[in-house]
Amino acid sequence: MVFYRKYRPQTIQELDNEEIRKKLYSVLSGSSVPHAFLFTGPKGLGKTSTARIVAKCLNCTGRKTENKNQKSEIRKIEPCNKCDQCTSITNGTNLDILEIDGASNRGIDEIRDLREKIKLSPVGAHKKVYIIDEVHMLTTEAFNALLKTLEEPPEHVVFVLCTTEPHKVPATILSRCLHMQFKKATGGELIRSFERIIKKESLEAEKEALRVIADFSDGSFRDGVKILEEMALLAKNKKITKELVERNYSVASTQYQIAQMIRFLEDRDVKGALGAIAKLENEGIEMEYFMQGLIEALHNSLLLKIGVENTSGSGLTLDNLKLEIPEIKKLINLLSEARSELKYAALPQLPLELVIIEWGIKPISERDESAPSFRGPAANFPPAAPLTSSIRAVGSPSSGVTPLAKKEVVNVSQQDMAKYDKNDAFWMAFLDGVKAYNYSIAGVLRGCSIKSYDNKVLLLEAKYKFHKDKLNEPKAKELLNKACRRVAKKDVKIEIVLRK
Repeated sequence: MVFYRKYRPQTIQELDNEEIRKKLYSVLSGSSVPHAFLFTGPKGLGKTSTARIVAKCLNCTGRKTENKNQKSEIRKIEPCNKCDQCTSITNGTNLDILEIDGASNRGIDEIRDLREKIKLSPVGAHKKVYIIDEVHMLTTEAFNALLKTLEEPPEHVVFVLCTTEPHKVPATILSRCLHMQFKKATGGELIRSFERIIKKESLEAEKEALRVIADFSDGSFRDGVKILEEMALLAKNKKITKELVERNYSVASTQYQIAQMIRFLEDRDVKGALGAIAKLENEGIEMEYFMQGLIEALHNSLLLKIGVENTSGSGLTLDNLKLEIPEIKKLINLLSEARSELKYAALPQLPLELVIIEWGIKPISERDESAPSFRGPAANFPPAAPLTSSIRAVGSPSSGVTPLAKKEVVNVSQQDMAKYDKNDAFWMAFLDGVKAYNYSIAGVLRGCSIKSYDNKVLLLEAKYKFHKDKLNEPKAKELLNKACRRVAKKDVKIEIVLRK
């Protein structure tokens, strides 16, 4: 039997979620028990296991009573897991504990059938317990039929409703249940769960290895235990090491590369950072996961600089970060925007690469003013006046340069743009103007070229239908027009065609 089924918690004490343990002890130690519970939270946090434990606590016949002190009170609440009621609930054979899948039994007919049978007395248990999993899948009619039963249930019935999507449960149902929210597990709670299994399986594991598994579990007990089982099989009766987990899950290298990437960003080392991204791409590491790790590491380091304790326990924290608070804030904003644009990106690594290029170029105040720059919004570009006002042709009397070939200098906004290619100033200014609004659209635009221009219509040629469709979307079209207007200093109609 797989670990996560073999080592399902069987008592309240075995539950690894500390908050849920405390709530259950408090609720079940009272003189009366709620007739309906609602367990909500992400997958793999033990909602169904907790529902079964509640059923056992309500029906256990083998508990011992001792002197009244705190320990004996807890002992009275905990099921013995030895009596007929407890063992039959554990095995799933108890006739009075009914588990219903809300996804498969979601109609009004099934709920009406439940309402009819609910009136019957328990076969052998003290309480009949109905566990409805994925309750949010019930239809509106089914919820309405269930509502009457929840309002006035028989004395011998308790409902436990479980769902991963509480916002889909009607407010009328929510108001009639005791709500317990299962939050994502912390690193400490996950490690507690792993150590319990390791002890029972007589395994050996490094503490650091367990931390890495916890980081990769995304707060899910079930996912974490599945990873632990895989590592135990790979270790072959040897100690589970951090290196073993890293080698098989690429988590370690990712954590290291996140730290390395932040160092590149500290130094504004564009070349090193882009090389690191190429390596990530070759290793098949998901960009969204990597960017999320970057944001978490910067967030944790920001909290540390401010002097706030990070209670989440997730993500990397760099205690010697050289970046100042405003710089960290700007980086987080850039990365968050780029992450939101991932699904529209022509290449998965493109949004992150553009952030690095944007970040790596020195601010205007630090630049050599004599050097040309096309970074930033189009508002930073000089007006599109005749270039003769600021630049003289090579070989002019005042230039002091030996003439090579006399060139005619014309106004950028009036020149036939068909003569421009991707290396020319206007095209670069147009691209940068688009990038100031949206990195992904700028990335798609780089794959296009200028087909023709007649001072009124700019015709762009796309290599792929996906690029053409993307740039023809209303929001993208509006953005292109706005960027072109700011560079050309006039309204230009933009059309996109597919290259033959």
